[in-house]
Amino acid sequence: MTSYLSFLALVLWLNLAPGPDMAITLRAALTRGRASGLWTLTGVGLAAGVQGLLAAGGLGAIIVASEPLFLTIKWVGAGYLLLLGLLALRSARRGLPEGEEEQPAPVGGRRPGRRALVQGFLCNITNPKVLAFNLAVLPQFVGAGAGTTTLVLYALSLAVLGSVVLVGVVLLAGRARSVLGSPRMQRRLEGMLGVTMIGFGAKVAAG
Repeated sequence: MTSYLSFLALVLWLNLAPGPDMAITLRAALTRGRASGLWTLTGVGLAAGVQGLLAAGGLGAIIVASEPLFLTIKWVGAGYLLLLGLLALRSARRGLPEGEEEQPAPVGGRRPGRRALVQGFLCNITNPKVLAFNLAVLPQFVGAGAGTTTLVLYALSLAVLGSVVLVGVVLLAGRARSVLGSPRMQRRLEGMLGVTMIGFGAKVAAG
């Protein structure tokens, strides 16, 4: 139990640090509303759970060990963040109505919730650092002889705690949006978050 609580404390600390998942969730909540933010964090949480299960099942180690596959995921993730950032900057410059900016991900429909869900999922699943973190950190807390059930528990705890933090981000953004809801401020927020996502994309590419 002590080891598990220490793991949760570390995960909480890491999730409070700004990252791509937080940036895309914050952008959705600030520019398109709380519902869009919640759908985005749901996508992030689902992807984090998938990555955790891959790590617990051993497939994650194969992906990380395969340099071509790992680099492919890395560059896709970096490119996706850069594209999101550029579209946000374009939206800020053109002043497009809320929710009408172009989207880089196929959504299979026009529902804003589905679009936000896909964006959140792709943002996390194409970030190879999440999978690498699972593989590097989990063994330090669960021990070498831990079973698959224990690994799954730790991995899913990472996804759940990350989602809880993002829920807080969405709620705070919802309150801020009521104050910063003017078209001019919305465009400025889009611009700032677009630059932020481009920065995260460059960081992923350089990592």
